[in-house]
Amino acid sequence: MRQCTINKVVIGGDLPVRVMGVINCSPESFYTDSYIAPADVRKKADEMVAAGADIIDLGARSTAPHAQAISQTTEAERIDAALKELDGSGITVSVDTTSPWVLDVCLKHDVHAANDIAGFASPAYAKRVADAGLPAILMATDYQPGDPVGLDATHKALATIVKRCADAGVDNYILDPAVGLWTPLRSFDDDWELCRNYETFQKYDRPILAAVSRKSFIGDVVNREPVDRLAGSLAVTMELLRKGASVVRTHDVPQTVDTIRVFNRLVKRS
Repeated sequence: MRQCTINKVVIGGDLPVRVMGVINCSPESFYTDSYIAPADVRKKADEMVAAGADIIDLGARSTAPHAQAISQTTEAERIDAALKELDGSGITVSVDTTSPWVLDVCLKHDVHAANDIAGFASPAYAKRVADAGLPAILMATDYQPGDPVGLDATHKALATIVKRCADAGVDNYILDPAVGLWTPLRSFDDDWELCRNYETFQKYDRPILAAVSRKSFIGDVVNREPVDRLAGSLAVTMELLRKGASVVRTHDVPQTVDTIRVFNRLVKRS
């Protein structure tokens, strides 16, 4: 497997599974307890790193279905304020945005990767990433974030992303199969199908992201709101680790680190 290096964090292959801690600077987030005000971002990031996070993924606009829309100006102001708190910290930071203009604002700070849930659907975004020499985390998308429906369509979208990366000259990236109700055409069954077949995404020879933390397909099964979906999230995470996930994006760093440790012991990786 080709590896991806974000700052000094090397991801993929037989290397340890990495943990990406989520910091939301968007009050509209589907998981309201995950919102962190800019003044508290540094403290929260330090806590996550101390608990075992390798990367902090910082976003300022909710991408959950039916989330309140905000302007790019508001997103940029939020993420600019948050990133100022992390400048000079030495923490490895990825920025979660689909806007080339917002990415330009991020590039004024100490950022180390771009997390694009639009999967380089925007050539302008891809060019900025390439020009900056940034690694990328790219979610399965044809035109709108997460629009493939079903396993076959997801594979087609990921293959398209691989081509987009080649066209843009980006060779340092992670693929995200896009678990979640990103569009009205998608269902919980689609999410479970992706999770059951996660090992098939290894064929792209790239590290694969597991991003299922507290999502609604888990809530549908356990009949719980996001605040009470930790156990379900960890159960799904364990299975995705078994199926080859190289990095886990999570709101719950200490518990996810423990899950990875147990998984490693179970399969005798350590």
